[in-house]
Amino acid sequence: MAEEINTETSYPDFIEIKPSTLAENAIQLIGNDWMLITAGNTDKYNTMTASWGSMGMLWNKPVMFIFIRPQRYTYEFVESEDKFTCSFFDEKYRSKLSFCGTYSGRDCNKVDEVNLTPMFLSDCISFREARIIIECRKIYFQDINPENFILPAIQKHYPDNDYHRMYIGEIISVKVKKGTQE
Repeated sequence: MAEEINTETSYPDFIEIKPSTLAENAIQLIGNDWMLITAGNTDKYNTMTASWGSMGMLWNKPVMFIFIRPQRYTYEFVESEDKFTCSFFDEKYRSKLSFCGTYSGRDCNKVDEVNLTPMFLSDCISFREARIIIECRKIYFQDINPENFILPAIQKHYPDNDYHRMYIGEIISVKVKKGTQE
């Protein structure tokens, strides 16, 4: 059972838990369920679907690893902001996540197109429809260097040589929709 943290929150449908008590498998969450990575502010933000990433411990901190190609519109927002969110949804939102991974926020307002409800808190943005929200503060980045590929087959993921930037974010809060972690 997840251990609830007793804090004031303006996410009324969510409870905050310790990162170590999240009862979900990271490989399932990220690789199979997908996530929305979101950054920006109340005036301007963007979100994108991602299925590459990780979570764990590094430098004695709970962390998320996210990967964004430089041509993605969300890259600009993650670059300019100190924080980002990773939001996870129930399967019924799959088509909305697919849309957010296919279309650019430069060309349309993806959040309006898929009818998600943005929530703003602590310089982070997420969505009321999410079932898990992980708020992160950037603490490190590194550009993928193809010279470091030990397995040459990895290069097949980069036919245009558009290598991801990896961000490591310290997990500053985990919020789960009430009733999902009991």
